[in-house]
Amino acid sequence: MTTGAPLPVRLYSGLSALLYPMFARREADKLRAAGMETRIGERQGRATAERPKGRLVWFHAASVGESLSALPLIRALGKAHPDWSFLLTSGTTSSAQILGQRLPPRTRHQFAPIDGKPALRQFLAHWRPDAAVFIESELWPNILRMLRARGIPMALLNARISDKTARNWQRVPGTARFLLGGFAMIHCQDQRTADHFHALGVPGARTGQNLKAVAGPLPVDLPELERMRGAIGKRPVWVASSTHPGEDEIMAEAHLSLLSDHPELLLILVPRHIDRADAIEAMLRQSGLSVSRRSRGEMPQGAVYLADTFGETGLWYALSPIVCLCGSFTPVGGHNPYEPAHAGAAVLHGPLYANFTNAYAEFGVAGGATEVADATALATAMAEMLNNPSHLASERAAARSFAESQAQALDQLVTQLADALAPQR
Repeated sequence: MTTGAPLPVRLYSGLSALLYPMFARREADKLRAAGMETRIGERQGRATAERPKGRLVWFHAASVGESLSALPLIRALGKAHPDWSFLLTSGTTSSAQILGQRLPPRTRHQFAPIDGKPALRQFLAHWRPDAAVFIESELWPNILRMLRARGIPMALLNARISDKTARNWQRVPGTARFLLGGFAMIHCQDQRTADHFHALGVPGARTGQNLKAVAGPLPVDLPELERMRGAIGKRPVWVASSTHPGEDEIMAEAHLSLLSDHPELLLILVPRHIDRADAIEAMLRQSGLSVSRRSRGEMPQGAVYLADTFGETGLWYALSPIVCLCGSFTPVGGHNPYEPAHAGAAVLHGPLYANFTNAYAEFGVAGGATEVADATALATAMAEMLNNPSHLASERAAARSFAESQAQALDQLVTQLADALAPQR
């Protein structure tokens, strides 16, 4: 396993072996705290499901967003190849909770094994994947080496490398080529990432269809949608989605400004991390806003409905004609604009969206997304939509039309991926 590997890779392999017991205990504690004791063994490579017969393609994604973006592709691959089965691994408890109800046919979910040889050997011995697909930037040296040594074809989709990461890789270009050169297919989110790969000596990387663009709308519980519509009635609604620290205050300020002319306006505030819900509620009440909370089983009675539950983002998007995507007013990098657009919502966002530069630029040209700098600009843009229904309808139609035009590229991606994952000769 060590022959020919660059020194940094060999050092990583040795260090990961030394620290493996500590990592195993830490991951066990996380799953125990989440009430998932029965799945602790998965992180150590011990499967809790049988391997299906026939060809098995393994997909790995880091967390919720990446995992959800893989589902339409898995579903399409399964439809095109009914004799294939799929394994989807992820590393977070939230992704496991959400994926449990959404897996395509012939697909199993497991927690990803720790990137240490004891876990990986057990994992590969049980699952024996015929091919592996990695989503975005969740790449671990040990597993890449072991897959390559076994001649298992690999693909990297939705690849993204920040400028900072690229500079770090440039310090060890031989290591980058060693780890990344084993992929039969690399599709990048944007040309800048492809250029980074080329500079690292990986010429096969090219821009490809963004999985988040082809994923289609988020799932919606239709009976719950009708129940919520009944509770909201004719009140105008907007959603502030995936808020991060420092952004809840911006949303509250904009909402307070709008209430003077639109006293019935409802804000559905969806924090990116629901463990901040208590602090957000306290801030909202201190600002003078009445609050009801989803996690307490309350219906939207006040000025703000705090949507502090997992896996219901599709429901909130379906309820609102306007969505402000956060993670873009603080230096987080932005979030996926295709999801609200597929639901038919006009999209507002802040100026900091480095992770979705191309997407927002294209949405902006299509007329389906509007950039605002702060709470004042957000309130102004919102007021224009609320006061001018034809303008709002135009923005909504443009957003949905552009999102749907991107989703049509899925069939081409399925064909390309199937070719890349063909058995090596």
